Amino acid sequence: MEDQTMADRLRAGIIGATGMVGQRFAVLLAEHPWFEVTVVAASKRSAGKTYREAVNGRWVMPVPVPDAVAGLTVLEGAAVEDVAGKVDLVFCAVDMPKDEVYQLEEAYAKTETPVISNNSAHRNTPDVPMVIPEINHSHSQLIEYQRKRLGTKSGFIAVKPNCSIQSYVPALHPLRGYGLKNVVVATYQAISGSGKTFETFPEITDNIIPYIPGEEEKSEREPLRIWGDVVDGKVVPAQSPVITSQCIRVPVSDGHLAAVFVEFDKKPAKSEILDIWNNYRSEQIVRDLPSAPERFLRYLEEPDRPQTRLDRDYENGMGVTVGRLREDLIFDYRFVCLSHNTLRGAAGGGVLSAEMLVSSGFIAAK
Repeated sequence: MEDQTMADRLRAGIIGATGMVGQRFAVLLAEHPWFEVTVVAASKRSAGKTYREAVNGRWVMPVPVPDAVAGLTVLEGAAVEDVAGKVDLVFCAVDMPKDEVYQLEEAYAKTETPVISNNSAHRNTPDVPMVIPEINHSHSQLIEYQRKRLGTKSGFIAVKPNCSIQSYVPALHPLRGYGLKNVVVATYQAISGSGKTFETFPEITDNIIPYIPGEEEKSEREPLRIWGDVVDGKVVPAQSPVITSQCIRVPVSDGHLAAVFVEFDKKPAKSEILDIWNNYRSEQIVRDLPSAPERFLRYLEEPDRPQTRLDRDYENGMGVTVGRLREDLIFDYRFVCLSHNTLRGAAGGGVLSAEMLVSSGFIAAK
């Protein structure tokens, strides 16, 4: 795939293209070397408009609407056969009830269209891979089992995990050799995680909201699935660590920050942890992908870092920054980490997963 030219890119569709994550997909894919957006789809009320018209007054990206997609006519996302006939794969970021998302994504997969989903509907489906490419790309082997269940040859669904866990799971992952025993995490999550801006979320100004529906359960369960093993066509979640969490909405535009407390079976020295973080590299198959960060993890020595405004765009928003590692009075260690929630945690992670699945032979032109 490294030699693929702009002329023979795979045709990509964005389902839910007018929402915040859909807009982020549009920006990331506008000049992507492997993918060309040929379809933007949304709800019936946007169908028939040009993409520029459909997002007029609601465009929240820091750059203008890309010319590559601005003139495309928005299709109705529910028109599965129509959309599927024009694409080789779709990125799904719809705002719909979970049961409807579940049915919609399976319908696309059954048209032999790979679905890369930002939604949570299939995160607990046993044969659907939920992937952070630098950590568990091997879970993509589930696709073969899923295709047998769906009766497809090329169609399947792959999902990305919850955005908040992608701040702290990458920092914990390379330390698993010491036996992660207990983890306490508090996440301080940006308003874009709810698809909002300061203009559309006035109640967050000068305020903190200590509740995000469903987020704490995801934060405690999903890491164990990421660290699980594939057995007989399904993921058997890891048994440890025990994770307890609190998830808090804070008045920040982008960037999820996590305060982590960890207890090990075998406590490492602080120097060992820093050495592991500073030298952690994902496998070559991931490092060679167009959207992959050159350096996935970066430890910051300054006592007041990472900070959301200063560090969320590290590695174009695809890297994870860590800081403030110190011994704890109750647990073994505590530290703080940060990721960009709509890049690494959402659309960027989806694009990287799609690249990985192309490189692994799971996605090809129809």
